[in-house]
Order: sequence, then structure tokens, then C-alpha cells
Amino acid sequence: MTIISLCAQIVFILTGSPLVVGLMSWIKNRIEGRRSADVLQPWRETRKLFSKQVLYPQTAGGFFRFAPLALFASTLSASAMIPLVSIELPFSSTFDLFWVVGFFLLGSVFLALGALDSGTVFGGMGASREMMIVALLEPSILMSVYALSIRAHSSNIFAIVRATILHPGQIASPASALSFAALVIVVIAESGRLPVDNPNTHLELTMIHEAMTLEYSGYPLALIKWASAIRLVLLLGLISNLFLPEGLFDSTNLVLLGVSVLITGAKVTLLASILALAEVHMAKLRLFRVPELLGGSFVLGLLSVTASLYLPPILK
Repeated sequence: MTIISLCAQIVFILTGSPLVVGLMSWIKNRIEGRRSADVLQPWRETRKLFSKQVLYPQTAGGFFRFAPLALFASTLSASAMIPLVSIELPFSSTFDLFWVVGFFLLGSVFLALGALDSGTVFGGMGASREMMIVALLEPSILMSVYALSIRAHSSNIFAIVRATILHPGQIASPASALSFAALVIVVIAESGRLPVDNPNTHLELTMIHEAMTLEYSGYPLALIKWASAIRLVLLLGLISNLFLPEGLFDSTNLVLLGVSVLITGAKVTLLASILALAEVHMAKLRLFRVPELLGGSFVLGLLSVTASLYLPPILK
């Protein structure tokens, strides 16, 4: 039955992630007073890209062709290591936060290598900027989740969620508040959202993620966009279930699994809507100010670890 839970989670991720991106775009356009396509537009664009001809630069090598597949595969693998719709998944006792962070990092590295292998100026520029952000981002993720793992006495994400379900009062603590703030910054930076990056711009001096994908076309570009949407939903789902695990059941009952899918979808939709509302009132940071923001995220994560060790939760 754990296989059924895993299949339900994978289907939820694959089908729901483009819808979340479409919802965020729709909310932003409506608030700004512009006409907008409906939430299904990312699915239409993905289908269109899969039917397009694939063109490669003459200077591109093997890494350029392999990078989109590696990015999508690593992202999809990470989705099987996070408790999104169930805490009963195959090998759930094996995967901890280091596995998740490692697979996210693996996808980013392959995409950066593919951009470098394209032989273009924009590809190299975007890859160098992406690696700068990743180098500052991954320690923040480790620190933030490690702070939550102290009370569960385990770095296994499933064990952390189970401990939160058994002792919900532990969420009301300074450590949880600091960790939540750090993870919010992580989600914004990892998914390439404002104020760190703007996924809708193609300005030469401001591009980060988009600069690495300019030379892609056809199904490789569709895989990159799809993987980016999946990473966003994974991070939003991780935050919601780490701090508000209501709706996750320690059971493989199909009815409870369906309820969990609906509740998790509602939580992810709510967080995505809040993020879209916040982006309307944000401006992109200058590139040299981004390390300050990510450094602040790391400091918040470090403070959350300290608070976990020395400050008790407010509620028992």
C-alpha cells in the first residue's frame, strides 16, 4: 500500500505543479490590473513545447543535452523523499534531509553544467550566478531543518513530521519561528522568485535562472520548466507539512489518502497565493544584494539551531 501512496504523491506533484505556477501568474496579473490566461496555461505551454522541434547550438556538447533529463529526474526523485500526502512511503525511514538537499543540489549543478556546455555568454553568466546562490542557499536549508530535527532526535524528515503530529505544541517555539523565516527565504531563492530572481524577465543584466535556459527548445525546455514548477511545489509542501502537518495520516487507507491529497493541495495553494501577493509589492534586488539576503537566511537558521538547544517551546 505504500506504493500506492508514493504513486499518489508523484501524480499529485506532476499534475499539480504547473497549476500552481499558473495560479500565481493569474493572481499577479489580476492584482496588477492586466488580463491573464487561466491556471491551465502552463500545461498548454508544456504540451506545445513537447511538440516543438529540438534545436541545439553548434557549440553545445553532451552535458547540454543531458542536463534537462538529469534535472527532471533528480527533482522527481526528491519528490519521493518528502512527506507531502502521506508519511507512509517506501523507504521513508532511509531518507533524511541530506538526501533531499543533495538531490536538489544535483539538479542545479547539472543545469549549470549544461549552461556552461552551451558555449554561450549568457549560459556561463547564468551558471556562475546560480552556483553563487546555491552555495549560499544549501547551508540555510540544512540549518533550518536541522533545528527542527533536534526535537525529533532524528534528521529523517518523516520522523520530524511524526514528532510534530504527536507533539504539536512544540511548533510554538522561537526555534520554529526562526526556522520558518529562514525556509521562506530558501523557497524564494530556490524557486527563482522575486526579489532574488524574476522568472518573467529576459533582461541581460538581471537574469539568473532564465539565462541558463535561453538556448534550450522543445521537450528539454519543457522538462526544465516542469522541474522548476515541481521544485516550487515541493518546497511549499515541505514548509506546510513541517510546521502544519494536519491532514497527513499514518495510514495507507485510500479514503484518508484522498483527504490528505486535498488538504495538502489546499495548503500549497494558500502558500502559493500568499507568495504571489507578496511578489506584487516587491522589486528585484540588485545581484550583489542577494548574498546579503541569503546570508541573513543562514543566520536565521543558525539562530534557530541555538534556540532549539537552549529555549523550550512555549506550549507543551
